[in-house]
Amino acid sequence: MGVNLGDIIPRRVVGWDTLKGKVLAIDAYNALYQFLATIRGPRGEPLKDSEGRVTSHLSGLLYRTARFLESGIKPVYVFDGVPPALKEAEIKRRRTIREEAIVRYEEALSRGDYEAARRYAQASATLKDYMAEDAKRLLKLIGIPYVEAPSEGEAQAAWMTIRGDAWAAVSQDHDALLFGAMRVVRNLSVVGRRKLPGKDVYVEVEPELITLDEVLSTLNLSREQLIDIAILVGTDYYPEGVKGIGPKKALDYVKRYNDAKSVLRILGIQQQIPVDEIRKIFLEPQVRSDYKLEWRQPDVRGVVDFLCGERDFNKDRVVKAVSTIAENLKTIGRSRTLEGWFR
Repeated sequence: MGVNLGDIIPRRVVGWDTLKGKVLAIDAYNALYQFLATIRGPRGEPLKDSEGRVTSHLSGLLYRTARFLESGIKPVYVFDGVPPALKEAEIKRRRTIREEAIVRYEEALSRGDYEAARRYAQASATLKDYMAEDAKRLLKLIGIPYVEAPSEGEAQAAWMTIRGDAWAAVSQDHDALLFGAMRVVRNLSVVGRRKLPGKDVYVEVEPELITLDEVLSTLNLSREQLIDIAILVGTDYYPEGVKGIGPKKALDYVKRYNDAKSVLRILGIQQQIPVDEIRKIFLEPQVRSDYKLEWRQPDVRGVVDFLCGERDFNKDRVVKAVSTIAENLKTIGRSRTLEGWFR
């Protein structure tokens, strides 16, 4: 889910040129879920190989990464580790939603309502262990670095921006801001035309840039207060939040009463929200610094053997994408020190 602060967060649409030459730390699970949800057939079915294994995520990862490199972006993917204990309720909630969506998907198919079937299929997208492992295998083969976070991927991506190893974190959620990301780029994995739910209308989806300093200065908040706003609205660590309090109202309350605990006390709200524990997750997340970022030339034969030989991809399309990746990686170089990327 991620915290929903969209109504109060200032952002601006940016062109791909703005991101050229930048190292972007991409929330891998967030991106893979996007691919699983959107890369589907006319009845909402995911792409599969001859053995029934889902391949939508691999298709999205290959072709989107090629687009990133073609645009001059240096991607590094960040995978989630063990989630905080407080996230268990949210994980169960998501599982229930997916199970319900699967039932509705089958019902929609049986009555021939393929538009509804596709909608429910997107909501039922599930990232299984073999999919994450396949994604890592593909990244190794195409020469793109990835980092395995000890806990939350967005916390790790945020830490990489704080260290200066990445220019921005890439995610659809706003959680990276709460983890302290200097910049967040949204929509990078879903740019292009998108159909509005239930309507025969398409809109252009473009990359958006959010800067933490601009958010805090515009809203006249500290990062701790931004976290408290999220706590009142609802986070992955206490999804329900406070009933009736959305981002705008939470912003007003925190600016008036300073912090979440004061808001709860003054409004007489009796919910036992673990404010201190949630704050600590965002302010003192589990991250690692012992990673190495290296972009190298792809193993063309290895990619073809994996995607075409094992997963039934079209060879011509795969070779074209890998050629694009190889050509653009030449401008990055085989390996440099991290300082070399930013000077």
